[in-house]
Amino acid sequence: MAEIRAFAAYRPRPDVADKVAALPYDVYNREEARVEVEREPMSFLAIDRPETQFPEDYDMYSEEVYQKAHDMLWEKIENGTFVHEDKPCYYLYEQTMDGRVQTGIVACSSVADYENNIIKKHENTLAKKEADRIHHVDSCDAQTGPIFLCFRENDSIRKVMERVRSEEKPVYDFVTKEGIRSRVFIIDKDDEIATIHDAFETMDSIYIADGHHRCASAVKVAQKRRAVDPDANGNKEYDFFLSVLFPDKELMIMDYNRVIRDLNGMTPKTFLNCLDDDFDIEEATEAVKPSKKCEFGMLLDGKWYKLTAHEDIRSNDAVEGLDVSILQKHVLERLLDISDPKNDPRIDFVGGIRGLAELERRCNSDMTLAFSMYPTDIHELFAVADAGRLMPPKSTWFEPKLLSGLFIHAI
Repeated sequence: MAEIRAFAAYRPRPDVADKVAALPYDVYNREEARVEVEREPMSFLAIDRPETQFPEDYDMYSEEVYQKAHDMLWEKIENGTFVHEDKPCYYLYEQTMDGRVQTGIVACSSVADYENNIIKKHENTLAKKEADRIHHVDSCDAQTGPIFLCFRENDSIRKVMERVRSEEKPVYDFVTKEGIRSRVFIIDKDDEIATIHDAFETMDSIYIADGHHRCASAVKVAQKRRAVDPDANGNKEYDFFLSVLFPDKELMIMDYNRVIRDLNGMTPKTFLNCLDDDFDIEEATEAVKPSKKCEFGMLLDGKWYKLTAHEDIRSNDAVEGLDVSILQKHVLERLLDISDPKNDPRIDFVGGIRGLAELERRCNSDMTLAFSMYPTDIHELFAVADAGRLMPPKSTWFEPKLLSGLFIHAI
């Protein structure tokens, strides 16, 4: 059963929380991170991306860079920018984007639960990306970016969440420059802490929604420390990782769209004729945002089309039945010879947050073809993870992103 425990966070003083809170480290490239830290020097991005404190050509993976992250973090703790909670608590983290609210529980999740597949993944990780965060967590002696987890809604947890949101005063309430409102509440009543802990203990499955690399890195730091700790007992701070856990009904997955550089030597007419084998094709008078599963929008040669997959290429299989799998197998691989979408330079991915206008812009600049997708459902994600399988690359896009710097878990 899942061990999701309260913890005493380091967190920013309320008067500076809006300045400290930052989007995740991997949202930015190196130059964008530098510009953002110059804009807001208090941004936690300076710690998440410590190369911003060095010359532009400095080796961002050098030991000095990671040491700088450690020094900046603990300097902010020592000078009072971050305060330490008096007792282990849970926290309620509420985000509002475009009028839609999602609220999760901030807690520490068990490395052992990840190792034992109680906390389930749905995508692979890359060793190079893991290595950076392993070094960062190990050097900082702390986890600074929460892992985005989800679970099937639980009545006991829901009731606590509802009471706290309606009766308690938030310790943070601010709007980011991206327009996302963030509110944080402390759950420090002993009975409610026990209720939440006991409710999670009844669950045999919790799912990684986003943050697979951060999660794998936290696990590997724990394994590394266990190996050299003579007092390792499975209950040290490094045996738990910083998380925000959302009930499934709170979440929305956005579309994750595709843009393609060329037609693999075909003319638009030939390509359309080949598509006709597997899809019903309707020319549209405006941009197509799919309204149901097995429906796709396509932009080709300046025209939008609605594609509907034929019944014979649909599947009830957890992975093969995903819309991203149908497109990959019957279009990208069969017609366009894109068999490795994660590494093929002929394909790029556009998060739904950027809208269909971005697909049109790309097709007018560096791309030839675009597909708009119907979003993967959270329960499709659950089904894949429960089957011990993996989704195709870029299957899910979660918004809003969890901010870094609001909660620090020292290990």
